[in-house]
Parts: sequence; structure tokens; C-alpha cells
Amino acid sequence: MSDSQLTVLAVDDEEPQLEDLARLLRENRRVSDVETATSAHDAVTKASKRSYDAIFLDVRMPELDGLQLARVLKGFPRSPALVFVSAFDTSAVATFELHALDYLMKPVTSNRIDEALKRVEAAVPITEEVVAGAAEADTTPNPHDVIAVHDLRARGMRLLARSSILYVKAHGDYVRLYADSGRYLLRSSLTDVERRFTPHGFLRVHRQYLANLTRAVEIRAQLNGTAVVRFENGGEVPVARRHVPELRRRIRE
Repeated sequence: MSDSQLTVLAVDDEEPQLEDLARLLRENRRVSDVETATSAHDAVTKASKRSYDAIFLDVRMPELDGLQLARVLKGFPRSPALVFVSAFDTSAVATFELHALDYLMKPVTSNRIDEALKRVEAAVPITEEVVAGAAEADTTPNPHDVIAVHDLRARGMRLLARSSILYVKAHGDYVRLYADSGRYLLRSSLTDVERRFTPHGFLRVHRQYLANLTRAVEIRAQLNGTAVVRFENGGEVPVARRHVPELRRRIRE
């Protein structure tokens, strides 16, 4: 295998340590590209859009910790090689049960990084076709990608297919997602969700709502010039008067 072929995602909720880890990875000749994530949610979002050869992840993180994140990543079609990074050795056994390739103790050294990357190279058969496929997956919108959301009933994190979301409502510092399987919270602004979801059939229909037009079953005009979008689960969202022309244009496409 030639040098500089590995793509790596580094995950740590503590930014100074994440910066150090990313720097060591970028300095290694075996690595061509390093991206970073400051939370498990961010990591899942990035890993659902791009295939990484390896993910270096911290064990102890809030909400979804490194072990839980690893179980999620193991379910991906092309599961990345996992390398855990921790200041403690109490989770080492659990990580190897997840088939982790290595367990690095903080502070991480360049020599240990290189040893871990050697194991990644041996475990990941990289070809030009795989690299090209990963690049294509990174630039082509995928309507079936998944999003890590807060499950209010289970009091934990859950992976939710974007195609299962019917509509989104602003909810303070969060947005509330109404999906086939229930209601969930995502820490984001409605404007940011609008930017990410618009290419996948969603439309801003109200200052508080985004509607997934691919899942709408009825659009009912109102006498005052507004409208209502209804969904198969019986839910409905209002359409503000100023958004009605764009809604009409979208449904005629």
C-alpha cells in the first residue's frame, strides 16, 4: 500500500485534545485527510455522509459516549475501523469486544498514532474504486441518510432516517422532529435544518415549520389565503400566506 491513503475522523468533546489528536493524525504520512467532530451527534452526521477508513474516538463523552457511538457505527454499511482514545484504562475490555483495532491512552504520542494507523492499513483494503466511491458519496445528496436525535421516551439518542420525518417545528434552542416512529428533539435552529433538508424535499412553510412535501397527503387552501399541509399520520402544519406561492410552485414541479 502506498502512503497517504487513509481518511480519518477524530472525535472528542474537549476541543484542545481534539486539536492535538487531529494534528498528530495530519502529520502522519499514512493519512491523506482528517476531519473532526466535537460530539457523537456530529460524528454520526458526518459518518452518514462520508465513508471513513478509521474513526479515532474518545471513550467518555456526554449524551452518547464512545462505546455507544461505536455500536451505532458498527451498523453502517461500510463500518470504519475503530481506535479508542481515553485518559482511563477502565473501558479497554469493552472496546475490544467491539473489535476495536487499538486503545490509545492520553496523552497520545505520534509513535502510538503510527502503530494504530498501521493496524488500520492492515485491516482496511483501500482501492481506487473505494476512494472514488467515498468521494462520490460525500458530494451526492442522500435522502436516506440518518440523523442522531434525542429520544424523549427512551431518554437517550436514536438514529432517525430523514425520509421518515414528516415535519419539523421550532422549539426554543432545539427543533422538534415529527416522524413515523414518534417525536424527537434535535439541538439546532430551524434555519440550519432548513438549509440541510431543503435538497431532500422539505420546504419552509411557516416561520415555525418545515414540511416534508414527499410525505404530504393533502394540501388544503384556506379562505384567508393561507393553507394547511396534512400528513398520513393525521398531523398537519400551517402554511403562511407568503409561503403559499412557493408551495404551489414546488407541488407543480
